[in-house]
Amino acid sequence: MLIPVSSGPRKTYLTNRLLFVADHATNFIPESYGNLGVDEANLQEHIAWDIGTLDVARAVRNRTGGRLLRAPVSRLLIDLNRDPSHPGLIPESSDGILIPGNMGLAPEERQRRLEQYFHPYHSTLSAEIDAMLEADDKVALVSMHSFTPKLNGHGMNGQARPWHVGILYNQDDRLARRAIDWLRREPGLIVGDNEPYSGRLLNYTMDRHAEARGLPYLSIEIRQDLISTPEGIADWSERLSALLRFLL
Repeated sequence: MLIPVSSGPRKTYLTNRLLFVADHATNFIPESYGNLGVDEANLQEHIAWDIGTLDVARAVRNRTGGRLLRAPVSRLLIDLNRDPSHPGLIPESSDGILIPGNMGLAPEERQRRLEQYFHPYHSTLSAEIDAMLEADDKVALVSMHSFTPKLNGHGMNGQARPWHVGILYNQDDRLARRAIDWLRREPGLIVGDNEPYSGRLLNYTMDRHAEARGLPYLSIEIRQDLISTPEGIADWSERLSALLRFLL
């Protein structure tokens, strides 16, 4: 779903240059899928979406201007940040939770989800970039994600993740390197360099739409507990807005 340019007093010269992307913005699953057989409580957790990312992306966009494309459905239905051939495109389990509605999936249903959700999402993103490049050749993409405070968070012995934020990248690190340096000057902030995930492994949307076009991008992972309240969202939106102004 494309959310158009913001309007208001905080819009800046960055308006025509920034495209925010939130691949895992929602936990929505169409009613016809019956929650894929997953308990409602689990759908509120990180397995279904990147908690806080849409709120932060909107808040930053409202400060800097720009456009925002967000996922229309939960990553459990289909993960828009995975290659169509990736085994995690339609997961049968996530963090130890089984996804019954995805198990033993017929090829026809897999193709239907690709055609109904995956391909339209990426086609819309590609078209939006084309339109923005017609107006300004200095377009940059900002990919927003969040991660759990613990790896394997459903277990009692989950591995703690100390980072407050991580910057991910694959081959193109021109914005990532500067962003990491800038964030590490923030007192008390622990900043991951291709952590807690490596952008060399999980970077499909940015690989396809930024790296393949030679466009600069920033892929940001924020720890979910830091953006689960209005105060945290305000704090991080202010910080990231300042970062983008510095970078661009």
